[in-house]
Amino acid sequence: MKLPVAAQFAACITAATALGVSSLGQPTTTAPQLLRMQTAFDIVVHLPYAETAPLFGPEGERPWAGKHWNPQFVYPQPAHDEQGAVFTIQHGPVTAVWITTLFDLESRHFQYAYFIPEIMVTTIDVHFTPIDTSTKVHVVYTRTALTPEGNDHVTAFTTIDKSAGHDWQSAIDNYLASRKP
Repeated sequence: MKLPVAAQFAACITAATALGVSSLGQPTTTAPQLLRMQTAFDIVVHLPYAETAPLFGPEGERPWAGKHWNPQFVYPQPAHDEQGAVFTIQHGPVTAVWITTLFDLESRHFQYAYFIPEIMVTTIDVHFTPIDTSTKVHVVYTRTALTPEGNDHVTAFTTIDKSAGHDWQSAIDNYLASRKP
């Protein structure tokens, strides 16, 4: 059975942290290059855009993203999806700080940035394209290490990102099926 994306994320943090710790203290003669990796995928949500878009905000994701997706909003209060929202997500032993950098319903484009101090920064770019009564969702993850130890995290998360499209598609399809009378 495949773990929800959020659970995979927590496991990845734990594993990559262990990898990073094992490399601490080893002398290097040159500063290692910090990794930047990008992964993209497409899914189709079998709803019109007006019903699909809300599913991709931090609050809107709660019903389908799994029990590990539990954003704690710093702003706004009360919590709701909007550009400029700031929230945290606990992933195993670390807390990621997220910012909704773009939430443009009219242009069909959302973007999120999150950082894990001393590890990495991630942007998630989401574009929507209406297709008849469905919506194509194009997602691009860009991950950048902040430290040499962060390289292990970037590599591990990029591996997870490669299967995220399938996982998201299954989670959304299951959620939509559960809503039918």
